[in-house]
Amino acid sequence: MSLNHAVIWIDHKEAHVIFLSEEASEAEVIRSKSTHTHLHHKANEVGSGKVALDSKYLHSVINAVNESKEILILGPGSAKLELIKHAHKHDANIAEKIVGVETVDHPTDKEILAYARKFFYKADQMI
Repeated sequence: MSLNHAVIWIDHKEAHVIFLSEEASEAEVIRSKSTHTHLHHKANEVGSGKVALDSKYLHSVINAVNESKEILILGPGSAKLELIKHAHKHDANIAEKIVGVETVDHPTDKEILAYARKFFYKADQMI
């Protein structure tokens, strides 16, 4: 069985990685080791007020989809964009496989899988 597609739902705490084909799917959760919860910007201070994602966390997520041919990235905030930047900087082969990026709040794994199946079905029909 070949699981050619992967969908990653990522935020600053964890990433849900689901591999799928027409017949099957399998999933894994990768958690950040960062202890930062929320950091808010304060008036009259320099900086964005946001903590950068742990590069080891991003690298673990990128490594998880190494075998996939097409990758969809989902998430509620900036973590998905940080993952894409990380892929472009550290693994151009993975960056080339990213076929979509969507903002999605906090779905269940079943909802992520349904979203990905619909996305890849449309993408495969276009080929």
